[in-house]
Amino acid sequence: MKSYACHANQSIGRQFDESPDSFSDAFELDRRRVAGCAAFRRLEYKTQAFVTLEDDHFRTRLTHTLEVAGIARVLAKALGVNETLAETISLAHDLGHPPFGHAGEVALRELMSENGGFEHNTHALRVVDYLEHPYPQYRGLNLTFETREGLIKHSTKYDRPEGASNDPSLWDLFEGGNLPSVEGQIACVADRLAYDGHDLEDAIAANLIDEDALAEISIWSEAMEPVRKEFPDPVLAAIRRPVLDRLQTLLVADVVEETGRRIETHAPKLVDDVRLLNEGVVALSAVRNKQLNELESFLAERVYHHHRLVRMDAKARRFIERLFHAYVENPAMLPPRFTNRIDEQGVHRVVCDYIAGMTDRFCQDDYLRMFEPFERV
Repeated sequence: MKSYACHANQSIGRQFDESPDSFSDAFELDRRRVAGCAAFRRLEYKTQAFVTLEDDHFRTRLTHTLEVAGIARVLAKALGVNETLAETISLAHDLGHPPFGHAGEVALRELMSENGGFEHNTHALRVVDYLEHPYPQYRGLNLTFETREGLIKHSTKYDRPEGASNDPSLWDLFEGGNLPSVEGQIACVADRLAYDGHDLEDAIAANLIDEDALAEISIWSEAMEPVRKEFPDPVLAAIRRPVLDRLQTLLVADVVEETGRRIETHAPKLVDDVRLLNEGVVALSAVRNKQLNELESFLAERVYHHHRLVRMDAKARRFIERLFHAYVENPAMLPPRFTNRIDEQGVHRVVCDYIAGMTDRFCQDDYLRMFEPFERV
């Protein structure tokens, strides 16, 4: 393993001292705790891009998370850094997402704008540090510094935890520098590669885009060409998987090559050297990044702004906004484990915690219980 990788036996440690586990290193124990927590299980019923209540085959937050973790392990192995840590950060990176995907986050961000705000990376850290409490000796999962750092510094086009470094309660995670470890950066890039690929596949499956439209996208055309030569007749749905596999292979290979170039340029010796750099070392080349930006612009225009998704997003925001106001006005409707925290943390934060933890299904059912006529409950 590279000297600038995160080595489990050199971990900065946990918030609460624990006796070592003779069967696992520090990051393996983190992985087990993340995969075993309730928030991780709830990802199965949270929207990624397409509302899962419409179709059983769309990606959920859980399947997205597993795809990110898979790409992260491939990159970590190729780059000679800690595969387990890269996977663990990836498995935990979306634990803070509310129901109904981006629409849910926008709704909570606006509702909490005057009460501390809401950002899902910061909330993911709150989940593992506080809201999950399966152990009687402390709250939270007591994860290592390196895993927690990877969560709060997770950054992609749709993940911008601005202001986190200005929060005094989080200063310890930024003392070594503003950038995450190589493993944390791998989780960021793997997140981007995963959602671009699977949102594209889900859009094809939903008949939102066709082959003629995709032909305008340079990286898609590059991935498609050899597949179409081998299989000239099948419809797009029948060959989309080999095309997407090839697209991912092209991008992963590029990340490995570009990261190697940046490592050679910056020559970090230790993980702290990586944290103090002015730019990330795990990245796409300029050419591939431009191609991926083109694909993402296409997805934004043709998929994310499609009237079917916009309509569902509006419905989801209405669910969350009405529930939020109802619970703030009458917090006695909350479960006791939440009302017990109101005096200390304020009603808005407690209600936000409650709603952010909901699955799509629970949120919809709670809305019906709250606002539909009594006889339909």
